[in-house]
Amino acid sequence: MSVEVNGIAHIQLTVNDPDRCVPFWEKLCHFLGMKTLIKAEGIVYCIGSRTGILVRGAPAGSDGGRFDQNRPGLHHFCFRARQREDVDAIHRFVADELGAKIVHPPEDGDFAPGYYSLLFEDPDGIRVEFNHVPGRGHLGPGGRLGGDSTPG
Repeated sequence: MSVEVNGIAHIQLTVNDPDRCVPFWEKLCHFLGMKTLIKAEGIVYCIGSRTGILVRGAPAGSDGGRFDQNRPGLHHFCFRARQREDVDAIHRFVADELGAKIVHPPEDGDFAPGYYSLLFEDPDGIRVEFNHVPGRGHLGPGGRLGGDSTPG
């Protein structure tokens, strides 16, 4: 027996610099059509668009090291955009309004047919990707798991 999940309900991020990261994430979430559900000192939880993002400051006395995507744990996470133009709009917003460090601007990739993505970092260096893949991506024609291909 197997179970098919219905996406990711929420992502919780612990940050070293809540004074910079909490407003960054709240503004980004609002731009994405999400609403603030919880806001307190050093914490924000926004919901909408079929997900939730909770950001909180690290407890006093914790490591405090900068995020490193090569250490065990989170490498990055990726939101799925409905169209290519949304990836472009998000790029303009995070670069112009949030001053995010852009790892790579919107570009075509070869991960899946039609893959188009943006990668940036929050103030703590946590990497966030937004992508658009037309159609069914890997499950559609030309995809790695599509009807005309064999899984590799």
